[in-house]
Amino acid sequence: MQRKVTVKVPKVIIFIVAFLFGVIIARLTYVSLSNNIDGINLREFAENRNTKSEIIYAKRGNIYDNKGNVLASTANTYTIVAYLEESRTTNPNKPEHVVDKERTAKALNEVLGIDYDYGLKRLNEDAYEVLFGPKGNDVSESEKKQLELLDLPGIDFRSTIKRTYSMGSFASYIIGYAKTNEDGDIKGELGIESYFDEELSGIDGKTTYQTDAYGYTLPSAEVITESAVDGNDIYLTIDRRIQMFAEDLTKNLADNYEMDWMIFSVMDAKTGAIVASSTSPNFDPNKLNIISYMNPLVSYAYEPGSTMKIFSFASSIEEGKYDGDAYFQSGKVQVDSKVVISDFNKQGWGEIKYDTGFAYSSNVAATNLALELGVDNLTKYYKNLGFSKKTGIELANEVNGKISFQYKSELATASFGQGITVTPIQMLQALTALTNDGTVLKPYIVDKIVNADGEVIYDGKRTEVAKVYSKETMDYIKNLMHDVVYDGLSKNWQPSKTTMIGKTGTAQIASSNGGYLDGAYDYIRSFAGVFPEDDPQYIVYIAAKQIKSADAKPLAKELTKVVDDIVSYIGIEQSDNEIEEKIINLNNYISTEIVATVEELKEKKINVYVLGTGKYVINQYPLKKSKVQENGKVFLVSNNTDFVMEDLTGWSLSEVMTYTNLLGIDLITNGYGYVNNQNIVAGTKITDTMSLTITLNEKNTIPQ
Repeated sequence: MQRKVTVKVPKVIIFIVAFLFGVIIARLTYVSLSNNIDGINLREFAENRNTKSEIIYAKRGNIYDNKGNVLASTANTYTIVAYLEESRTTNPNKPEHVVDKERTAKALNEVLGIDYDYGLKRLNEDAYEVLFGPKGNDVSESEKKQLELLDLPGIDFRSTIKRTYSMGSFASYIIGYAKTNEDGDIKGELGIESYFDEELSGIDGKTTYQTDAYGYTLPSAEVITESAVDGNDIYLTIDRRIQMFAEDLTKNLADNYEMDWMIFSVMDAKTGAIVASSTSPNFDPNKLNIISYMNPLVSYAYEPGSTMKIFSFASSIEEGKYDGDAYFQSGKVQVDSKVVISDFNKQGWGEIKYDTGFAYSSNVAATNLALELGVDNLTKYYKNLGFSKKTGIELANEVNGKISFQYKSELATASFGQGITVTPIQMLQALTALTNDGTVLKPYIVDKIVNADGEVIYDGKRTEVAKVYSKETMDYIKNLMHDVVYDGLSKNWQPSKTTMIGKTGTAQIASSNGGYLDGAYDYIRSFAGVFPEDDPQYIVYIAAKQIKSADAKPLAKELTKVVDDIVSYIGIEQSDNEIEEKIINLNNYISTEIVATVEELKEKKINVYVLGTGKYVINQYPLKKSKVQENGKVFLVSNNTDFVMEDLTGWSLSEVMTYTNLLGIDLITNGYGYVNNQNIVAGTKITDTMSLTITLNEKNTIPQ
């Protein structure tokens, strides 16, 4: 017979267990019903813990000139790092630290120009890793490749994205610059880079996926990808060759004459496209050595001086109030009880015709005409030409200028460009009336914008702003402008290869204390011109503030040279006063034999450069139907790519650029003008890892 055993559990134990069980049930219930526990959103915590996102960076668009040459692009650059810690190496046959320090220092010297002793000193430091200063930064892809081929243990490369400008200070205020910010994004801060920052930047994408607790992607998880949209490419109206002429002009003048600033621009007379614009000072966007962040083309407003007589005289003609054969007394004229207007030579030229007054740039003539026109009429014409308001060109920080005059004295000075302010771009816009029968064209600098799919999403084109003058008025003014250059006081502005008409300006500079500065060089000297006279293709405008020259002859010398260079480059029909130059029309030489083609071209007095040692021509530059002057250069690429370097001394930058494009190697330039030094010796065999560096000088060292 079994005995029944009864175990008695103390009531307190039962109570404690029941209480704890209740607490656990309550906590589980709370957790299951609530999103927030101890201030943490459990749903978000779980999702963030298991969901990862990676940014897919959009590629920033390039900036090109009007022929598709790259002016601004994004490139990978590298910083050299040398690992010195021996513990990095786990396999002696595959060292992960610098082993041969002397060899490494020598290689860094030969490829990057890092001083050998400095490099060796860095490699002997007691450190885990070392860098090599400025010359170890911004290492190019080709330099990286050269170092990799040397197989240097312990040398590594850290990649960065950087905006690069292949032409340095070329058109720097037009292109502007962009910088990489702290987040690794490239941001435009000046010029086209700033104005079109959003279009160039594109839209970043991202990839989202699920991971396990260890961070590994779950094999069955869905990967969601939002593709990046690359930035748009922007093609400018800038013609690289004409821009080089313009850069030479400003550099030559800045090197020889002190001045506050200078602007020189060239516009297509038929469309309003800006084909060149150079300034002094300028800057190199690769170095950001910026003195001023204002682009003189659109951001400087100043009193223009007598170039405004083009428009004040034209307005009088248009109103039917002008008689060019009528005489007036030059020298000075009383405007009111207090103000007397004088000609620049004070005593004048006696009684002369109004047509002659324009040729001699008489302030008295302009004043007489303006007083007859009246404030309202002259104001109307000036504003219809676009003065006092922004042109709307695709550049940031454009200013309005000021056209405001009320009293007779103000009306008088406005007629010859004092007491009012304009910008260079407004002056260029107004000058289009001369070349379009009185119709003003809007200036523009973007030729087209192309998206990542190759679609043109914007086309820059001729845009008419207003019809201001009749064709007859413009024809009359152009005849007067001819007299300025060929019969008046401005004969220094005659180019040798075409006929250019124009008007000079010499404006006093307003003082911050009232009145005008009175120093020997306190003027803004300027010139506005169009050429060729019979059928104008280009408008030129130059202005220089406080240039230390007794007159405008230095400006005239450089500008007429640029006009001659443009005439030769474009092949514009040349005038009777041109020095005769023979032009040769090129045939198609592709697939012809090298020897026979070279003989044919040499007979035509053309300098021929053959690339490679093959028997047949597979490419040529310039192409067929192009025009080449006697003693010009023609490049023939043969069917053998065993290229050797030419002696480039005396070559222009554009010729070298053509040559390196055909060779397929990188080009680095220093200076402007003609080549006087090159880093690759003539006769050296060319490889695709090479990079040609040239130094240019404004003086051609080859006899012409």
